[in-house]
Amino acid sequence: MHIVADMHTHTIASGHAYSTINELAQEAARKGLLALAVTDHGPAIPGGPHLYHFGAMRFFPQIIQEVRILAGVEANIIDPEGTLDLPEEYLQRLDFVMAGLHEGCGMDGLGADRNTIAIIKAMANPRVKAISHPGNPVFPLHYEMIVEAACQTGTALEINNSSFVISRKGSRSNCETLAELIAKTGAPVMVGSDAHIAQGVGEFTAAIEVLEAAGVREEQVINASLERLYAFLSLTP
Repeated sequence: MHIVADMHTHTIASGHAYSTINELAQEAARKGLLALAVTDHGPAIPGGPHLYHFGAMRFFPQIIQEVRILAGVEANIIDPEGTLDLPEEYLQRLDFVMAGLHEGCGMDGLGADRNTIAIIKAMANPRVKAISHPGNPVFPLHYEMIVEAACQTGTALEINNSSFVISRKGSRSNCETLAELIAKTGAPVMVGSDAHIAQGVGEFTAAIEVLEAAGVREEQVINASLERLYAFLSLTP
């Protein structure tokens, strides 16, 4: 399985990451990636960027060092209604919106039932194209329901490489369960590095191992093909 685009990366704007967009793009080019989504956290995260950051993404060059740059966000789901911390007028300006649950953003300690409802309602938002790190054990989910909703809405579920190596300890078994359900149902999936420093861009080894062990087909992986990615995001090459 070959991943051509890193769809989950953070710049210094996220408040707890350590590289610029140019540094991320340079590393993406060095590793042979064709596209890079810059998905800084939404403003609800502690220390996160101001709302204006996402409006100013229009200043991004479309290409840096021959890598296609996608303006994106890792939006925070902030209540059980699936509300995002970025308003529609900002979401519609972006190339890519992923959404997820993060500590300190209003969803702590609500339990699997309410977490699952929130994720499913977020997936019903046509702007939301992917759910970030759903294997996080801090926010338990009913995975069969999540995967069914992903199939119904066409929303990709992320297998996040950082969850196996540095972040969200205890995610592996949940991600393995998700991968098996994704393989069984044909649900769409994305692979992301969740890089918070340039050296992490394009690091997918552990995530790919989990997907391949579960029998996920490469054609299910949205960012294993640039053409498939553009079609999924309704972007022109």
